[in-house]
Amino acid sequence: MFEKLSNLGTLIKQAQQIGGQMQQLSEKLKDRRVTGAAGGGMVEVEVNGLMEVLRCHIDEQLVSQGDRELIEDLVTAAVNQAIVKGKQLHADAVRELTGGMEIPGVQEMLAKFTGQIEESEEV
Repeated sequence: MFEKLSNLGTLIKQAQQIGGQMQQLSEKLKDRRVTGAAGGGMVEVEVNGLMEVLRCHIDEQLVSQGDRELIEDLVTAAVNQAIVKGKQLHADAVRELTGGMEIPGVQEMLAKFTGQIEESEEV
């Protein structure tokens, strides 16, 4: 019975350590930035590793053309590109945190998060 309590204590301690590491990871990701661009760089969107949009720049020439639909399409494309890069940044940070350890389910979770299919899952 005491052995089970000892194992439970170890699990709780490990969970607390992981929780602390995840908090540090969130702080680190908040400071890391990636940029998505569309229209040859006429629209740029910057996000951090937490997928928060930090900046959106639309070239003045594009605005002066007055093509609202084009601007909307380019902003959407730039945001989507930035999100993909941000998800990859996040996935890389989680891999770094786990130190390459094979933790059950982590690779599958990262593949779903980033929208990538692991090579072993390809048909």
